[in-house]
Amino acid sequence: MPEQPNIPFFNYPHVFKQYEDEVLDCISDVGRRGAFILQRDLEEFERNLAEFSGEKFALGVANGTDALIIALRAAGIGEGDEVIFSSHTYVATAAAIHFVGGIPVPVECGADHMIDPDAVRAAITPRTCAIMPTQLNGRTCDMQAIQEIADENGLLVFEDAAQALGSKFQGRCAGTFGIAGTISFYPAKTLGSLGDGGAIFTNDESLFDWMYAYRDHGRNQDGDVIGWGLNSRLDNLQAAILNVKLKHYADDLQRRRELAGIYQDQLGSVDELHLPPAPDADAEHFDVFQNYEIESDNRDNLQTFLKAGGVGTIVQWGGKVVHQLGLGVEGSLPFTERMISRSLLLPMHTALTDDEVGFVCKRIKAFHAQSANQRAA
Repeated sequence: MPEQPNIPFFNYPHVFKQYEDEVLDCISDVGRRGAFILQRDLEEFERNLAEFSGEKFALGVANGTDALIIALRAAGIGEGDEVIFSSHTYVATAAAIHFVGGIPVPVECGADHMIDPDAVRAAITPRTCAIMPTQLNGRTCDMQAIQEIADENGLLVFEDAAQALGSKFQGRCAGTFGIAGTISFYPAKTLGSLGDGGAIFTNDESLFDWMYAYRDHGRNQDGDVIGWGLNSRLDNLQAAILNVKLKHYADDLQRRRELAGIYQDQLGSVDELHLPPAPDADAEHFDVFQNYEIESDNRDNLQTFLKAGGVGTIVQWGGKVVHQLGLGVEGSLPFTERMISRSLLLPMHTALTDDEVGFVCKRIKAFHAQSANQRAA
């Protein structure tokens, strides 16, 4: 490896190149059959995805945001209904609540950057109808605590599991705890397509039937229009490509966990950093590390230092959580605000080599050694 490599935050060409031959064969097969919309490739992928997750139904849709909107509408969330969510999430989580007429209610995250159950409990009002935890960065939150709160208060649970396909809590996959859970197949996700895509998990057959029709202009499985609907079908070609990638997915997740282990081993002793939980930190969580989000007391200077050394990083959500965006979703969330001011995403993708991750760690330690020397001078 050269002395100063170019290590991008995410390697987009790798999304195609990793399984290039299989993907090209798949594209040729779909094209030669003219199988472009709602064909057997989508049906096969939905079956395989449901089997992977352990859920009864999986429904492919156009993107992860549509997945959230469709799930909320299917369960009857509407005008004036309050839905509690963690402000440390992508704006799409709150947007889905907004576009079904609901009221997004932001709450704090905890030290692991996941929704804080105590904050959820404190935010419940007579208008609260649901809780929507985000399974963030490839980790599943404490769903036992969330479900207990929901059961005590008669609330529905929807999971925004866009970043967490294959992540588990107590042996159960993200997206399979509530009445419905959603996944994104945006290219940078752990299972990334060559464009937009999403899916919804549910065990509720009547809910599935409603969502099945709603994603395709209101047409049910017999082809009859039974109500108003959207055009939000997962493209058949993307489904075929995702089906190819799903065969390799367990290996990809293992690789992400190996990379997270290297980060942990090499950065765990840096006192100025707060790291994500280690891959085997506790038996209840199986994390898949969609992202590797650290906290640093000197985040901005660290990011500049890494960039100068050829290492790409990003500040998640552009450095603002949902209640800071000026969209009318307001709250006083000091823990989350401090966290986002310190957080930084390091490179985390399956194109990375051990040496490249080692170089990133070397640069981070060099920065903190330099900072310590400057303070001592």
